[in-house]
Amino acid sequence: MEIPAQDLDSVLKRLRRAQGQLGAVIRMIEEERDCREVLTQLSACSKALDRAGFSLISTGMQRCLTDENPSRDEDLAAMEKLFLSLA
Repeated sequence: MEIPAQDLDSVLKRLRRAQGQLGAVIRMIEEERDCREVLTQLSACSKALDRAGFSLISTGMQRCLTDENPSRDEDLAAMEKLFLSLA
């Protein structure tokens, strides 16, 4: 299933946020910052990635349910499997 780029704006924003957070984690490690600060930032990055994944799956499921799609059942099953892999 293909999802148009305009439907993925929120996913891209979340991924860019995670990218910035990961860059901060790398800098913090290189600067030998406190372990707790690094882990807090790493946790935020991980959550941003998780939310991007859930948002992507949600968008895909919405498209499966609204589009006239001959492979709708297979696409929904694939989205469900992906959702469960993130849970």
